[in-house]
Amino acid sequence: MENAASQVLLGSGLTVLSQPLMYVKVLVQVGYEPLPPTLGRNIFGRQVYQLPGLFSYAKHIIKVDGRAGLFKGLTPRLCSSAIGTVVHSKVLQVPPGARRKESSLEQVLKETSQEMVARSAATLITHPFHVITLRCMVQFIGRETKYSGTLSAFATIYREEGILGFFAGLIPRLLGDILSLWLCNMLAYLINTYALENGVSAMTEMKSYSQAVTGFFASMLTYPFVLVSNLMAVNNCGLAGGLLPYAPTYSSWLDCWSQLQREGNMSRGNSLFLRKVPAGKRYVWEEQRFR
Repeated sequence: MENAASQVLLGSGLTVLSQPLMYVKVLVQVGYEPLPPTLGRNIFGRQVYQLPGLFSYAKHIIKVDGRAGLFKGLTPRLCSSAIGTVVHSKVLQVPPGARRKESSLEQVLKETSQEMVARSAATLITHPFHVITLRCMVQFIGRETKYSGTLSAFATIYREEGILGFFAGLIPRLLGDILSLWLCNMLAYLINTYALENGVSAMTEMKSYSQAVTGFFASMLTYPFVLVSNLMAVNNCGLAGGLLPYAPTYSSWLDCWSQLQREGNMSRGNSLFLRKVPAGKRYVWEEQRFR
């Protein structure tokens, strides 16, 4: 019980600290560009039109809504974090001595399966709070107040969309979480087993970091699921950010996926360093990455 409480407190602290970053990222994901691009140079010296980064977006939000504006959607996100942590720990309860020290393939598969069930249960139960969080943030675009409180937001969604409205974007989110988990754990197992030699102190230390490294790559590979899930959570919900010109009305998450793929926007918002480059008579927004 004490362990779960400490995890909730730690998770709540990290949620508060990361709220401004997530806020800006969500606005970029839905295509909101309040500030014009400026002409600059990339690391290779080439002139490009650069869109504002994290701090410029944050300053714009502060200018409009004050410092408190950076924390829109924090309450439902804190609820989601706390409830998710409790559900995850309850589902993943492991009797003392049940875990073996060796990392055999059988053990990795078993533990990953258990983790998948726990994460999926937590995601399923907390997804309504996730939907409300995203909609509270996207309200900034049209200056709406439709989702002004967590309880009133529940009532609004139920009245306008029914039960299914609470689970908009759930399927791609679940698929992304599951794929990311399996990629992370299996890659870490392969690296620790075949790429790093046992018995060497430096290698032993490197093994402790392999999970974090593979987790980063797995999250990058499964980012399109996060993008599609977030777009579907706000799509056609009555907010300006979920309608044209920011987003068309998608018939399903697969329709959203295919349209983003055709437009080359599957990594939109994955980096806050963006550029605008000419492509014929129109402009295409591309990620500006540091390599």
